[in-house]
Order: sequence, then C-alpha cells, then structure tokens
Amino acid sequence: MNSRGLRSQMKDSVPVAGFCPQGAYGVQDSLRSGFTSVKNELLPSHPLELSEKNFQLNQDKMNFSTLRNIQGIHAPLKLQMEYRAARQIQRLPFLPSSNLALDTLRGSDESIGFEDILSDPGQSEVMGEPHMMVEYKLGLL
Repeated sequence: MNSRGLRSQMKDSVPVAGFCPQGAYGVQDSLRSGFTSVKNELLPSHPLELSEKNFQLNQDKMNFSTLRNIQGIHAPLKLQMEYRAARQIQRLPFLPSSNLALDTLRGSDESIGFEDILSDPGQSEVMGEPHMMVEYKLGLL
C-alpha cells in the first residue's frame, strides 16, 4: 500500500516530526522562523483539504492545457512567464503584498473572496524585526 492511500485512510490528524527548522544547537530558531504551532505540523484530516489547498494550481494546469490545445504551445508558455514575473513583484519581506498584478492576470481582480474581507489565514499579523527579515531573505544570515 502506498503512503498516499494510507494517509487518506487515517481518521485523525497525526503530528509529523521534522517540519520545524532546527537552529545551530538543535533548537528551533524562533527569531527567524517564528513560533511553532501544532496545527502547522498536522497532516490533513479530510481528503478534500489537499484538493482545496491546491485548487488554484489545478485550475491553472487545466487552463494551460486548454489554452495549449486551442492556441498552441506558445500561449501557455507566455502566460506562465507573465505569472512568474508577476509573482516576483513583492514588497519588503515584513510587509504583506496584495499581488494585484497576479490577480489581474488570473482575472480574479474583479471578484470579492474570503481573503479580501477577512485576510488570508496563512498570513499572520505578527511583525518581525524588519532588518533581520530582509537580511534572511537576501541570504546574509
């Protein structure tokens, strides 16, 4: 039995070890990676949870394959390059980014969703030290 089939048969979520990054002394570096949460270390408890997390990726793949069948290989390649360029445009690491260019390319700039009203649940309101976060993103630490 493969591991994917085993995960789907689990009834409760099980903590998985090895996900928290270790520091120099074997202890988690809370200044760089934040505090740990048991919720972040759990496997999905419902089979549709992974499908919902990967919804946008699956929808993009379907749109690219449809676009390739209709217009040829150049259309999805051009769109993927534009997506990649739009993803690279962000604010400083300690400021949340709205990704307006990416929303415009996907056509979701005119729709109001959960993340527009109640913010993205993946983004926390915890503010770190700006200088340390920029240095970590640039690879200086």
